[in-house]
Amino acid sequence: MSELKPPPGLRAPGKRLWASVLGSYVLTPTELETLRQACGTADEVNRLEKALKTLDNLTVEGSTGQEKGHPLLAELRAHRQLLDRLIASLNIPDRDEEVGLRPGQHHAQVAANARWKIRGVS
Repeated sequence: MSELKPPPGLRAPGKRLWASVLGSYVLTPTELETLRQACGTADEVNRLEKALKTLDNLTVEGSTGQEKGHPLLAELRAHRQLLDRLIASLNIPDRDEEVGLRPGQHHAQVAANARWKIRGVS
């Protein structure tokens, strides 16, 4: 377990993510940088969610007068995807794994499990 302090400027969501990962795992310097980026992104996701809650309407008028989704919705979706990718790139093992799987390996495992479950083999 690591005693590294969270990077300065992190807010509560980022600090929680930092503590939850480093409370259980020892990371390489490269992984620490990825975690730092993930924690900052977690804070940004939180800020975007709060901003969306203050809006009266989730749609805006487009350039030709059409109704379209508020730009914050797309930003929030993009930030959530980025956070998911950053966390996945850390290869943190699931509770029943000793070593984490790379994202491609995890996808292959899910596909194989689905294939065998469909055929009635468990």
